[in-house]
Amino acid sequence: MVERTVLAGARVVLPTGVAEGGRITVEGGRIAMNVPHEEITFDLTGHWIVPGFVDVHVHGGGGASFSAGSTEEALTAIRTHRAHGTTTMVASTVTGDLDDLARQAAVLAELTEQGDLAGIHFEGPFISPHRCGAHQPELLRDPDPADVRKLVDAARGAARMVTLAPELPGGLESVRMLADHGVIAAVGHTDSTYEATLDAIEAGATVATHLFNAMPSLLHRAPGPIAALLEDERVTVELINDGTHLHQAVLELAFARAGADRVAFITDAMGAAGMNDGMYPLGPMRVEVKDGVARIADGPTAGSIAGSTLTLDTAFKRAVTIDRLPVEDAVRALSANPARLLGVADRVGSLETGKDADLVVLDASYDLAGVMRKGEWLVRPEVG
Repeated sequence: MVERTVLAGARVVLPTGVAEGGRITVEGGRIAMNVPHEEITFDLTGHWIVPGFVDVHVHGGGGASFSAGSTEEALTAIRTHRAHGTTTMVASTVTGDLDDLARQAAVLAELTEQGDLAGIHFEGPFISPHRCGAHQPELLRDPDPADVRKLVDAARGAARMVTLAPELPGGLESVRMLADHGVIAAVGHTDSTYEATLDAIEAGATVATHLFNAMPSLLHRAPGPIAALLEDERVTVELINDGTHLHQAVLELAFARAGADRVAFITDAMGAAGMNDGMYPLGPMRVEVKDGVARIADGPTAGSIAGSTLTLDTAFKRAVTIDRLPVEDAVRALSANPARLLGVADRVGSLETGKDADLVVLDASYDLAGVMRKGEWLVRPEVG
């Protein structure tokens, strides 16, 4: 007999809105139809239940990095973010030699095939040297379609997204190639103009990699990529909601222009996520984390912000308590929108019958109290 778990009494965020005193029945790892008068397993009165978070841009956590080329390190990072509510994630790499990136992709592809990851995101090396941020400048290269294809092929079907600067030689051709192969082309770490960004979108680009960061500012006579990415309904915009990467007013601007259905909160987290301050590797670079902010420690890009130490439970709480977003909009940005972007919304991203039982329990203060993935408690709520 299949074990049944019944969660009741919480405010449940459904696609149709918030159900007060809602009920979720879990059976066989999936959300099942509620049966009238079934026995309650967990009384979650005073709590919230939201869908498991989906992160399409994360480099590591728990002291481990997806760029290490190690299954053990990758699993450490996965476990760290799962404990903070991210039940679906795409592993992001950083700029490196193509052969090294191909070797990393082989490890991450295996974890994707096992169901531990939702795919691979290559952030670099096809990005602008003028907007390289925490990427090693000497390893950057133009997005020659043959080189981009080499990484896609190395991922053995697990490549989900490639970030590139479309203004570079080969940029538009690479965007078209990625779109033809079902891989998301993302505009980021770019010095692109407004017009060149529009060309990239027409060629098939559908994501703005951490919008506002590592791209020209929005100017009144030179709107640059930000305006182009915000205004096009085909583009999903990533935002890092950690209070460091974006001012609250800028986040509000993005929601006002793009709308809640086109925003995906990401962590862009490196290995220090879930850890204390200190020194950490990020690909071939050293990163110093001080007061929770990660910056390149030395070299030509010293002082540049190097991803984040964010976890998505923190991003959720900030969204509803500081940014004052409606809970339903926060759920869209953390779960529904990224799931749709990845093409997995039929399985995850919302609390609906038949979908995987991936969910997060939050207390009345929006602090994490429980995490379930495929019907298994990763963090068990301390309730009756």
